[in-house]
Amino acid sequence: MFPTPVQQRSRAWQNTYTAVLPLALILWLLPLLMVALFSIKPDADFTQGNLWGLPSSFAGFENYTRVFTDSAMPRYLLNSVFITVPTVIGAVALSCMTGFALGVYRFKGNIWLFFMFVAGNFVPFQILMVPVRELTLDMGLYDTRLGLVLFHIAFQTGFCTLFMRNFIRALPRELIEAARVEGVSEIRIFWYVVLPLMRPAIAALSVLIFTFIWNDYFWAVVLTQGVDTQPVTAGITAFNSQFRAAYHMMSAGSIIAALPPVMMFFLMQKHFIAGLTLGAVK
Repeated sequence: MFPTPVQQRSRAWQNTYTAVLPLALILWLLPLLMVALFSIKPDADFTQGNLWGLPSSFAGFENYTRVFTDSAMPRYLLNSVFITVPTVIGAVALSCMTGFALGVYRFKGNIWLFFMFVAGNFVPFQILMVPVRELTLDMGLYDTRLGLVLFHIAFQTGFCTLFMRNFIRALPRELIEAARVEGVSEIRIFWYVVLPLMRPAIAALSVLIFTFIWNDYFWAVVLTQGVDTQPVTAGITAFNSQFRAAYHMMSAGSIIAALPPVMMFFLMQKHFIAGLTLGAVK
């Protein structure tokens, strides 16, 4: 059912794996490395045709400084923060409560209610594009950060509920029963018993949702327009139009836009892995 670990394979297979893995890693990272290389080149290298060679001089500080001083990139980044952070907080908070209700309580229709939360994740975005846009227009939320935040919370809560519900069901039920025997209320059981045990799952889910929302481009284009509301994924299009032939500036802007999710993952790596693997082995 599961692939055989490399350590249990033949010596020839292990040697092949050792030789191929670095090559695969280089091929995977090559586009990112080239973008990073472009971002530190001076403009003269591109006019002289030095696209793939080493930079004639280091212009990284100048290029990255111009990204913040000569464009609306700081505004786009700020919009992304104001959209992503509330979405993560809202989606994770709601899913903790819905996951607790669906994972702890046994009642008729539990599985169908859970199915309703999950079913929305299987609807293609393109089908929802027109009705969601019309809904935001009717509610006065089109081209606002609040409208994009509310939509992301509503759409991500289904996946988050799936994640949290399965995590809570794997927790020892004896802890909850013991608290009930002691006369602890359900709210206090959730807050003082279950929620502390959910911290690894909350950390892992926060990293996932942060990455999903920060990198979202489709809904950012559909529901927002203009510098005041667009996140960095949509704003990078206008940024690239501004520096149409300045590949070093376009590369520097792309690197800046991609950094926050990468930093978030490395800062939360320990908790992220713990949240994903906790419960895998009993």
